[in-house]
Amino acid sequence: MAKTVRNSRTAVGNNEVGLAWKLISPTAIIVFSLVVFPAFFSIWVSFHDVGLHNLNNVFKAPFVGWQNYQQVINDYAFKFQSLENLGATVTSIIYAFSATTLAILLGLVASLLLNTTFKGRGLARAIFLFPYVAPIVSIAFVWRWILDPRTSGVLNDILLRLNLIEAPQAYLATRGLSLLIVILLDAWRYFPFAMLMILARLQAVDRTLYEAAKVDGAGAVQQFFAITLPELRFVIGSTYLLRLMWTFNKFDDIFLYTGGGFGTKTLPVLTYEFSFRLYDFGRGAATAMILLTILAVFMSVYVMTVMRKVDN
Repeated sequence: MAKTVRNSRTAVGNNEVGLAWKLISPTAIIVFSLVVFPAFFSIWVSFHDVGLHNLNNVFKAPFVGWQNYQQVINDYAFKFQSLENLGATVTSIIYAFSATTLAILLGLVASLLLNTTFKGRGLARAIFLFPYVAPIVSIAFVWRWILDPRTSGVLNDILLRLNLIEAPQAYLATRGLSLLIVILLDAWRYFPFAMLMILARLQAVDRTLYEAAKVDGAGAVQQFFAITLPELRFVIGSTYLLRLMWTFNKFDDIFLYTGGGFGTKTLPVLTYEFSFRLYDFGRGAATAMILLTILAVFMSVYVMTVMRKVDN
């Protein structure tokens, strides 16, 4: 009898395992096809000479070792040249860290504002979410119209009418200024994500902590640094990590605003140019691997320092 029950349980367990594999297999196939295989294939391509001349038989492309990486590192567009030509690597680091930090700060301010009770708070939340939910293409074209270098540009027209400038300015075609603008636009577009994450944590903070602080005579600033900020450390750290990864890999924003010109060329844009303008897919893949390595180093340092302090 016991043996029969044991065999029955084994059969049921095997059926459940088989059912589980059948249920997860579609997702596993999709993940492997769209994530795992392309990732390993990119690594393989980075060590081979792959271009239009052998794209029809890519798996027989000649092995070139580290040649693609050497060509990328020695390329004038990749490495630091001067303060006027920072190179794609330095530009990517400045762009990612500046835009992420500013987006987190704006998200923190917005979440603190929306955590208070005032008339029209729901409408304010909807307005704050607009930059994040609107399509990037439409947003980019609107900003390019506003910053148009001709007199028909909105900003130039306003400044000319106010006699603040004597001639139209090319804001997105000026080195230094163009990078600053794309950083500000990125922070403006993605601060609602940080706002949502921080606001969700703010609403979960125990209100009795603030009541006790008021009884002890603590002001608003003291409450912020003694209660609010410690309660938000983990969510701010996690959000910063996510946004830094996404911003470092951002391509569409900068490409739509400036096309990567005038000192705004980042590593994702350089990867695109190697792959789809020069049709040198080996160099493009090598650039992507370098980008991944730089990002992994920053993430490791961040997790071992900032995130560890947050957990403690």
